[in-house]
Amino acid sequence: MKLITRILTCSLLASAGMAVLAFPGPQGPDAAFHNAPAAEKNLKNPYEGAPSPRAKSMYQFRCGKCHGDNGEGSGNIPALAHGPVQSATDGEIFWYVTKGDQANGMPSWAAIPKQQRWQIVAYVKTLGSSQATASSKAPESSKAPESPSPAITNAADLKLPAPTPPFTDFRYEQPGKIRKITVSDLPAPFATSSAGNAPKVIARPKDAWPQVLPGFKVELYATGLHNPRLIRTAPNGDAFVAEMQRGDILVFRGITSDGKPAQTSVFASGLTEPFGINFYPPGPNPTWIYVGDTNAVMRFPYQNGDLKARGPAEHIVDLPSGEGHSTRDIQFSSDGKKMFVSVGSASNINDPDTSPDEKNRADVLEFNPDGSQMRIYAYGIRNCVGLARRPKTDELWCSTNERDALGDNLVPDYITHIEDGGFYGWPWWYMGGHQDPRHQGKHPELEHKVITPDVVLNPHNASLEMTFYDGSQFPAEYRGDIFASEHGSWNRSVRVGYEVIRVPLHQTGHASGEYEDFMTGFVVDNGHVWGRPVGITVASDGSLLVTDDGSNSIWRISYVGK
Repeated sequence: MKLITRILTCSLLASAGMAVLAFPGPQGPDAAFHNAPAAEKNLKNPYEGAPSPRAKSMYQFRCGKCHGDNGEGSGNIPALAHGPVQSATDGEIFWYVTKGDQANGMPSWAAIPKQQRWQIVAYVKTLGSSQATASSKAPESSKAPESPSPAITNAADLKLPAPTPPFTDFRYEQPGKIRKITVSDLPAPFATSSAGNAPKVIARPKDAWPQVLPGFKVELYATGLHNPRLIRTAPNGDAFVAEMQRGDILVFRGITSDGKPAQTSVFASGLTEPFGINFYPPGPNPTWIYVGDTNAVMRFPYQNGDLKARGPAEHIVDLPSGEGHSTRDIQFSSDGKKMFVSVGSASNINDPDTSPDEKNRADVLEFNPDGSQMRIYAYGIRNCVGLARRPKTDELWCSTNERDALGDNLVPDYITHIEDGGFYGWPWWYMGGHQDPRHQGKHPELEHKVITPDVVLNPHNASLEMTFYDGSQFPAEYRGDIFASEHGSWNRSVRVGYEVIRVPLHQTGHASGEYEDFMTGFVVDNGHVWGRPVGITVASDGSLLVTDDGSNSIWRISYVGK
């Protein structure tokens, strides 16, 4: 049975119209919802099963801005239409939203009339029954402000405040734009309010298409998928894709003359929120495919060309799981002696010293390939979603989602190489030796151990999978560069991300801090998007394949000449 670990984190809309998310602690199968007192559990909701017609609008005003009109959640924002909230009693939920959890950013709703709280609770419970039919889904810079993209035509969006350089937003993202953010550009915490601006994903508008530089071409490689996430290319050129919610691993073979897969197959099913995929041993002839479920590493016997697993899944090792980030990526050392697994945090800001659910999370863990001899390879990495090894080396890199709720321009997401024993700050510190004010005074001995990442990205980009370009189709200047998918923001007043970026390594293997907008065009306006890039890999012919869990598609980017 799948372990659904999302929790209720309805947000109070402050007077400025912003929302603050909470990431509360663990819930065992028999535990009360957020440790609600027994006396609260059996409180009777006077509107149980029959919320008033106004309940929907109250929910959308208080919670829907972040959690979605149908309670579907988005990115790091938990869904309310399924998971523990649907198993909790109305009394437990009412107690929790009344009490709040200030330490984790969940405010008390006690100021809202009691009747409205009960109405919202009753409405939230109806989301579960309708889910099956719902359609889901610092210092001021001296740099000159950017000009909005010519594609932006919404007058309301043009009237939104312009970003302070070097930070940006969707209105200014254009293929070829070079960006560089440094530690000296970071504002003070809470320089702006913390926003709740989750996107509403809509169908792709007529004539909308991803935008790339001249000389490149974007085609729709596959569509009709179900929550496609990480994608990774096998040594024989097949592309493996994790359909995370469905628990499937798909395989796509070949590229036809019209840019479609020649064959498609379900390689394996019945997994628990699979994400990471890799091939073992490294080299041209793997005998296993490893999969990072949210709670374990599994592997399937495999030979090049298999379109279906040739045997049942073998359990390798349990992983920390529960609340919070659920993606687990996998890489191997070049000699095949070590396996690296990224495990995201259970929360936004919980202190591992006092939160048992954070044990061995916000880390990159190292194992033997059989799952033995676990150790922490690197720590303080809030959510290393995409884990990659630079070709022909053992240098690990990761694409990281940093923390939320400190303002529009804190804390930046990042892409960086990972050092053995390296500390990257979470939750007490962040890049440049800045202390998170929510942990003031804690762990002063770590201040000077915080490693500043190689590439500082726009905050709240939600950087997911990354890959090194080792193909030969793109011009030579792209060889060895990083491409990464930016899923897009929710914790920002004007959204950012929803693109693919390129990190030039200058044929040296070293980043100089710049990154480039490479593929854009998924945002409709500040309230709506039609696509959200997730995974990225180099296809067998040297093109790029990009998964998109907004339009449930895979895009192919090829180079066709000047």
